[in-house]
Amino acid sequence: MSRFPLVAFDAPTLRHIQERGGRPMNLYRVLGNHPALLHAWVDFASVLRYQCGTSRALRELIILRIAQVCHSAYQWRQHLALALQAGVPQDRIDGLAEWRTSSLFEAPDRAALALAEGIAACSVDPADHAQASTHFSQPEMLEIILTASFYTMCSRVLDATAVTSEGEADLQA
Repeated sequence: MSRFPLVAFDAPTLRHIQERGGRPMNLYRVLGNHPALLHAWVDFASVLRYQCGTSRALRELIILRIAQVCHSAYQWRQHLALALQAGVPQDRIDGLAEWRTSSLFEAPDRAALALAEGIAACSVDPADHAQASTHFSQPEMLEIILTASFYTMCSRVLDATAVTSEGEADLQA
């Protein structure tokens, strides 16, 4: 059970969420207890989802790995479907915990995942940053860094607020 009430959205707030590709999931309903922060969160998440040059599939792999490392079942559940929609094959999702040794991941994937894990651990290895820089441009590096950072924060917010997916299936998008 969430530690905060689940807010029912008024029409303008629901429209704001939907126009940015979201739906009224429980995380947003908890953040709705502070409307300005909800709007900022939705806007930032939308930029990470739809206005980046790195592939959506790579960003979803990063998000799923952050969910694993941070033990966020809610984040995993939300982004599993998004990863599949982005074209991430099920075998890569299934093998994500073993990305360092799996043949399913190419060098750019490994570099991005190493960087993401360092971000989640609050300890980015300079060698991991340098390796990622050989595969990605500076804007792409910022996309990877901000995606990993945002979803690390997301997993921590989910933990602190105890958001669950209970009742989400009953919500209309």
